[in-house]
Formats: sequence, C-alpha cells, structure tokens
Amino acid sequence: QAQQTKFLSDVENELEELAVTIAQAKKMVELIKGAATKERERVEKFFAEASEVLTTFQKEVASFIEDGERSMLGEAEADLRWKEERRAKLAQCKQNLENVPSTDTIYFLQEFQALKVAMEENLSPALSFQNELNFTKCTQAVGAVKDVLSAACKKQWDHLQGKGIDGLSFPEKEEGLCSPSPSRAGEISSCFPPHPHISFPHTVAFIIDLDSDTADKFIQLFGTKGAKRVLCPIPYPESPTRFINCEQVLGVNLMNRGNYYWEVELIDGWVSIGVITEDFDPRESYNRGRLGRNEKSCCLQWNGQNYVAWFGGFESVIQQPFFHTIGVFLEYSEKALTFYGVKDSKMTCLQQLKVSHFAKGQFDPFQNKINHQFASLFLCKLKPAFFLESVDAHLQIGPLKKDCVSVLKRR
Repeated sequence: QAQQTKFLSDVENELEELAVTIAQAKKMVELIKGAATKERERVEKFFAEASEVLTTFQKEVASFIEDGERSMLGEAEADLRWKEERRAKLAQCKQNLENVPSTDTIYFLQEFQALKVAMEENLSPALSFQNELNFTKCTQAVGAVKDVLSAACKKQWDHLQGKGIDGLSFPEKEEGLCSPSPSRAGEISSCFPPHPHISFPHTVAFIIDLDSDTADKFIQLFGTKGAKRVLCPIPYPESPTRFINCEQVLGVNLMNRGNYYWEVELIDGWVSIGVITEDFDPRESYNRGRLGRNEKSCCLQWNGQNYVAWFGGFESVIQQPFFHTIGVFLEYSEKALTFYGVKDSKMTCLQQLKVSHFAKGQFDPFQNKINHQFASLFLCKLKPAFFLESVDAHLQIGPLKKDCVSVLKRR
C-alpha cells in the first residue's frame, strides 16, 4: 500500500512537472512564431523599401538618359535640318542656273548671283555637346550599384549561414580558417614564403574598386572590378587624376597603416600589378610614368614569358611558372610588399620587396635600390595600381580565396 501511494505521488509530481514544462514549451512556440512573424514583417518592409529605392533610382537614371538624349538630339537634329535645307537650296540654285538659255545673259547673271549668295551664307554653328558624356556613364554607375548589391548580398548571406565573415577582416581564430586539419598542414606550410621571421598579424582582405577618374583613355572599365586595354580611345571626361601617357588605372582605396591583401586575375596580355603613392603625377611621360620605373611606385609585371619585379627603374626577373591569380600582400608597418602566385588555394611567394642587408661579398642592383629608396614609399599614402601594357590586356579584381587569406596570420 505504501509503495502504491509513493508511486501515485511520483506520477502526480511528474504530471505537474510536465504541465509546467508544457506551458513553458507552448510559450516558447508562441514566442518563436511571434518573433518569426515580426522578423518576416521587418524583412518584407526592408525589401519593399530597398525595392522602392532601386525603382526610384531606375526612374532617375532613365529620366537622366532621356534628358541627355533630348538635349543632344535637339541640337543635332537642328543641325541636320539646316544642312538638308542648305543642300536643297544650293541644288535648286544650281538647277536654275543650268536651265537658263545660253542667249539670256541677264537671266544667267541673276541666277549666278543667287547661287553665289547661297554659297556665301554663314555655316551653322559648331555642335557643342557639352554634356554628351553625362548619360553615357549611366551604365557604369548602374553596374557599380549592381556590384555593390551583389557583394553585400553575398556577404550577408555568408553571415547568416554562420561562416563568420565579419566585414572585411578574417579573424585568426575563425573555425576552418586558422585551425587547418592535419591533412592540410603540408599544403599550408608550403604556402609561406621562405622568410622564417615574417608574421602576418591582423591581416585584412582588401576590397578594391577601380577609380574611373584615373583610367587612361585606352582602358575600358567593366564596373569597378574589371579593366581591359582597347584600341579606340574612350571619351572619358577630363580629370586631374587621369593618366594621359600610360595605360594605367588606380584603385580608389588608400592604404596608410595596417596590412592589406588583395588578388587579381590575369585574363589576357601583359599586365603589371603594384602600388603607387597618392601624390604621383599622372601626367608624367611614358618612360617615367610607368609602374616601377620611378621611385614612387613598384609592381610585379607579367611580360608574356616571365614575371619581373620593378622599382625605381630596376628590375628583378623571377623564374616561376604563370599564375592566373596574383595575391598582393602589403605590410605597411613592416614596409614590405609581397607578391604571390595563387593556385588551388596554395600560395607561392614570387617576390618580396623589403629592405634587406646583403651577405658579405654579395651585390644585387635591384635589392640595392630597394635598400636605399623603397622605405620612402611608406612615407606617403599608397594606392593599388595597374598597368595594362599590351593591347587586349585584361584583368579582373578577383574574389578573395579564404583559404589563402587564412595563411596570412601570425605563425
């Protein structure tokens, strides 16, 4: 009897506990449903607002194109009408003169005088088209907005999936980035350059946008990430920062402290990738204006056969195979710039530019130039720079490979 009573008491307690936990579970279910409903409503509201912003922008761009077209067409059509009317008038005067009988001298002189007057009429004013480039830049502007939206959507989607991408930085302790499996240990160790004392603290994946106001007229830009050298000049508007003697373009980004890493895809042709000081004069002559041919820039060049590092007019040929992807790592505080060949998430050090003392009895003109003047670059703010040397040379600012960025950490 006592056991039965105890058993029933235990059952009663269990039922009471279940009733409490059920009530709590119901509250949790309602809470989740309520939170999801509110989140869904907010998301729909934000998407509606974003759609409204895009729709407004689309209308504004379309109106901008229409206004530009209307303005240009008004002048062009007026000029066309004037020319057609002048041609018709001259043709009529000529016909009248040809129809005059050879014996009618007075009539002939009258028609000849009329033709002469028509010929001496003032020509129509030259077309101005002061705003002809305005609406032709719409594609570039909208393309830039699309690229920004695509990048933002991908970044936020990765964040929602828990991939841990926090803006541009890749934290050293991120799961899967800086704790490689043993099977990848050899692969990752092979990625490091043969410089045992180099460390890579606080590496930042650097997002580069090309600056259309610096692009030479023989460089066609594709949004803010792609550039190709072309044969026909592009009528860019005048800009004090535009290169005029070298087929070069800069990034809009400035670098003046910390570490920066970016990657570039070499699609075709001879391409140079490097950095340049913010105060460099884009009107320099071709010989002095090219990347690496002066003391205010340096670069890695692919010349169709070899990679070559350039600084201050001195070069260093690199014996390495071709890599479609080049990684650039700038350590501002260390005053060092390293170029990597990137393939299948592996990094091969192609060249590091940094002050280094010679071993006794050794002399390298390129390294000597680095030792004497390379550090002065870092007294200025620096910008990413690109030189498209051959016709049809083509490059693309590449999406960063997380496995490669993870290699650049403190060992």
